[in-house]
Amino acid sequence: MGQTISEKILARASGKKTVSPGEVVKANVDILMVNDVTAPPAFEAFEQMGFEKVWDVDRVVVGLDHVVPACDIKSATMNKATRDFVRKQGIKHFYDVGRGGICHQIMQEKGLVWPGMVLVGADSHTCTSGALGAFCVGVGQSDAAAVLGTGRLWFRVPGTFRFEVEGALRSPVMSKDLILHIIGQVGADGAVYKALEFAGPAFERMSIGERMTVANMSIEASAKTGIVEPDRKVSDYLETRFNIQAPLVKSDKDAYFEKKWTLDASKIEPKVAAPFRVDNVKSVSEVEGTEVDQAFVGSCTNGRIEDLRMTAKIVDGRKVHERVRLIVAPASMEVYSQALGEGLLGKLTEAGAIICGPSCAACPGMSNGILAPGEVCISSSNRNFLSRMGHKDSKVYLASPATVAASALNGKITDPRVFA
Repeated sequence: MGQTISEKILARASGKKTVSPGEVVKANVDILMVNDVTAPPAFEAFEQMGFEKVWDVDRVVVGLDHVVPACDIKSATMNKATRDFVRKQGIKHFYDVGRGGICHQIMQEKGLVWPGMVLVGADSHTCTSGALGAFCVGVGQSDAAAVLGTGRLWFRVPGTFRFEVEGALRSPVMSKDLILHIIGQVGADGAVYKALEFAGPAFERMSIGERMTVANMSIEASAKTGIVEPDRKVSDYLETRFNIQAPLVKSDKDAYFEKKWTLDASKIEPKVAAPFRVDNVKSVSEVEGTEVDQAFVGSCTNGRIEDLRMTAKIVDGRKVHERVRLIVAPASMEVYSQALGEGLLGKLTEAGAIICGPSCAACPGMSNGILAPGEVCISSSNRNFLSRMGHKDSKVYLASPATVAASALNGKITDPRVFA
C-alpha cells in the first residue's frame, strides 16, 4: 500500500519508513511559528517547563499581526513581552510592525516553508502553508512551548480526504468560492483530524496565493491540515525567489484515501457562508439583496496581491455605497508595497476604501473594523461565528474579494459577475 503526502512527511520526520492513519508518532519539527497573541503565553509556559534556551534560534518564527500597532495597554504589554523574549533568546526570524505582516503570509514570502516540511504554529490557520506541500498544523500554546524547548512533538497520523478538481475557475469566481463550496459539502465537522489533500488541473492553474486560500480554510472543516499537491509551479517559486530546491512530496498512486471527491471548477458559482457557520454555504443568488454596513478585504485568507487586484478591478472608476465602509488590509508589507506600486491602493481609496496596515485587521474582532449591534459585514476572512468580528448581535457573511467588492458598491450582497 502506498502513502499519502501527509503520511510520507510524518514518516520522514519520525524516522520511520512508513506510518499508518491512527498511529501516534513523535516527530521532529522543522519550523515553529508564534504570533503576538500566542507568543507570550507560549514563552511563559516554556519557562515554567524549565527550559532556558530555545532548541534552535534559526527555526523559530515570531510575527506580530493580530493587534498591530498596539491599540491598548494590554496589547502593547504583550508585544513588549514578545520583543523582550526574542532579544533574550536571539531569535532571528522576528517580524515586527512595519517589517512583516500576517504570520502565515510571511512564511511564504520569506522562504521559511517548502514541500515535505513539518510546520507547527500556535495559530489555527497555520495550515495555510500547506499550499506549498508541507504538513502544517496549528497547536495550543503548551504544545508550542514544548516544541520551543525540544524541537519535537507527537502527532496522531491523520487519515486523508482527497479532492480532485478538474477544469478551471471562471473569473470573477475565485478559489475562495471553491473552498466555501467544499466546506459546504463536507461540513464544519466533517473532516475531524483529517488531512485534506487537493490536486487536479484546477489547482495547477492557480497561483501560490490562490492555493493558500484553499489550504487556509481546511481547518474550517475541522481538518488537521490542508495540503495542495506540489508541482513545478512550487519549485519555480522557491528556486526563483530563494534559490531553494526541495523534492516534491506527492501521494503514491496506490495510496489509501478515506474519501475522494471529484469536482469541476468551471461549475462553481460565487458563494457565501451565511451566519453563523462556515458550512452554512449558499450561492450568492440565495442571499442577494441583503444589506451590508461593512465590507472587508484582507486576512490570512484573502489579503494577497491577487485579492487586492480583483477588488481594485471591480471598484475602479466606481464609488463605494454611501452606507458602506470598505476596509482593505494587505496581508504583508510586501503585498502593501506591490499594491502601491501597481496603483491598486490609489484605485481603492478613490473608490472610498480605507487601507489598513498589514495585519489581521477586522478579521478577529480585535481592532480596525469591530462591528456594532445589528451591523452586517461581508468579509473575505475565514470565520463568521457569533460575535467573531464584534457585537453578538452583528452578522458576518463570508465571501470572495470579488463578491465583497461588488457588495460594497451596491450596499447589498451582489453577484460580482455583474461587474465582470
